[in-house]
Amino acid sequence: MAFLPVSLTVVMNHTNSSSLVRRLAIAAVLVLLVVAGVWWLKQPKPVAVVFKEVDKGQVASTIANTRAGTVEACLRTKLSTILGGRIEVLAVKEGDRVSKGQLLMKLWNDDQQAQSALAQTQLAMSRKRVDEACILAANAERDAARQAALRARGFVSASAEEAARAGAQSKRATCDTAKADVEQSAARLRATRIEQGRTVLYAPFAGTVAKIVGEVGEFSTPSPPGVPMPPAIDLIDESCLYIKAPMDEVDAPKIHPGQPVRITLDALPKQSFPGRVKRVAPYVSAVEKQARTVDIEAVFDRPEAPGKLLVGYSADIEVILDVRDSAVRVPTPALLEGGRVLVVRAGGVLEERKIKTGLSNWEYSEVLEGLQAGERVVTSLEREGVKAGAHVVADEKK
Repeated sequence: MAFLPVSLTVVMNHTNSSSLVRRLAIAAVLVLLVVAGVWWLKQPKPVAVVFKEVDKGQVASTIANTRAGTVEACLRTKLSTILGGRIEVLAVKEGDRVSKGQLLMKLWNDDQQAQSALAQTQLAMSRKRVDEACILAANAERDAARQAALRARGFVSASAEEAARAGAQSKRATCDTAKADVEQSAARLRATRIEQGRTVLYAPFAGTVAKIVGEVGEFSTPSPPGVPMPPAIDLIDESCLYIKAPMDEVDAPKIHPGQPVRITLDALPKQSFPGRVKRVAPYVSAVEKQARTVDIEAVFDRPEAPGKLLVGYSADIEVILDVRDSAVRVPTPALLEGGRVLVVRAGGVLEERKIKTGLSNWEYSEVLEGLQAGERVVTSLEREGVKAGAHVVADEKK
């Protein structure tokens, strides 16, 4: 009975110690949770980026135009009359399809028509004078022949024969002069018709009337030297089209007729059409002092492929210099300066890696060393926080 109080005391002490340890353990866990929470809150949030997988496919080495190109017509002419005047006849409207030689426009030219009618009348009169003079010349020549026969037989004097011969020669000269007058009158008539031609416009080829400047009754003025004026009629043959685009002068030596190209048009997005280089300009265009270019022309391999195109559409030409098939390729937008890329490792951490590239264009670059097909690289390099060591997640919006 004397030992009971001691045992009870030990038990109570043991119970108090266990409770203390438990409380200390709970407190430690809470401290750890707080520390972990603070650490987690201080950690940067994962950056949303766009990934692209390295794959195998075709890579082409290309060069593209420095400024937007243009769809041009093989035949296009801006017509104006040689002389100015009031528009009397406008035989076509904008958008009309015309045939070669069709009348397009005529200015008032009644005065020239009157001159032409006068010249035609004079030509007719000259021809009648020819008939008259040449008939008289023929009669005089026959009379001279008779006089010569009579002179040989002694029936007329020598002076009579000579007078007949001189008269015949004179009338023959009058006949020849009349013939020259006919030629002169015909030339005058041609000149009046040429003058009339300066006041009319005919289609030099079959095409479509793109634009007309002026209306019936208005005055049409041709362009004087050194003063550009809008043409009266813009005529286009849209059956034959090509692309004209400026290329940097540094790239010009790499381009020659016959090279394959890819043609893209703003009017037909997400499409490209195969074609060929048709012509390389033999000179450098200095539109801007620091941007010297060489114009090239390209045609479609299949002109019907893009459908109906409008002259003036903006277009781009990508000249293909070399091609690799089944090459390991990385999107060109994923390349950093110095041939570096950011690779997404397991766990979403970015790793900077140096690679060796081969052929390249604006879309893909050939990988010779440093990457394997299936690895993922970041293409949204412009976003804030995208760097080696950063934690990233895929941008679901892309």
